[in-house]
Amino acid sequence: MHVFLAGGTGVLGRRIVPLLVAAGHTVTATTRDEAKVAMLRDLGATAVRADVYDAAALAAAVRESGADVVMHQLTDLSAGDFAANARVRVAGTRNLVDAALAAGVRRIVAQSISWMYEPGDVPAVEEIPLDLHAPEPRRTGVEAVAALETAVRELPEWVVLRYGLFYGTGTWFEPRGARAEAARSGALVADADVTSFVHVDDAATAAVQALAWPSGPVNVCDDEPAPGRDWLPAFCRAVGAPAPPESGAPRSRVARGADNHYARKHLGWTPEYASWRAGFAALA
Repeated sequence: MHVFLAGGTGVLGRRIVPLLVAAGHTVTATTRDEAKVAMLRDLGATAVRADVYDAAALAAAVRESGADVVMHQLTDLSAGDFAANARVRVAGTRNLVDAALAAGVRRIVAQSISWMYEPGDVPAVEEIPLDLHAPEPRRTGVEAVAALETAVRELPEWVVLRYGLFYGTGTWFEPRGARAEAARSGALVADADVTSFVHVDDAATAAVQALAWPSGPVNVCDDEPAPGRDWLPAFCRAVGAPAPPESGAPRSRVARGADNHYARKHLGWTPEYASWRAGFAALA
């Protein structure tokens, strides 16, 4: 299979490329940075410089690649700019989907997130609607995710990977990451809000396996959604931060975590790190 990977040098892309190559796939991968072209080639991909906001150039790149499937792993969070990341989800996805449709590509696998579901008391399954009636500022993020997922559904075959919160090398949740710095400064508070995590290596494995999955959204997260009062002290220990301050505030019902039963039991995805407990310990 020939995969056109948009976002080949991101925290997931650079893990996904060698996995695809090892599985026997041909890979064309994009980057905006000329300095990263050599890295993609070293990983085994054909590198293409492409800006997702240049619709004509992107369409030409997809068409000329001759790809069978498009994989969308584009984000813009290196500077912590959530508005820029929302723009990628809306405008960038629109251009990528249009390019895939124009090239006759039938299948797309796209990165989404698992914490935009409607409020609830238990971890969300895929059938739960997105929280489109949320107040701002949450609504802007939910609407961007909804725009991405709606556009992706225009292809005949599509898989939306609703990832848990990433941790591991290159993410915000690692010893040199932004959340570790915040933990060491005492800025993170252990509260009752529930989070679902996924190690980035497990997230990359899911993306490759999704090439053969049936159309639909899939929660890609570990087995243990957990409140901050459980996971944050473990994260602090792993990154050499002091014990975090604690909050007695009740749990926000939008911070419910996500259920990975479908991916595990019906699609056969088995994360190496079944819980953040083992994953965080491996960071130390």
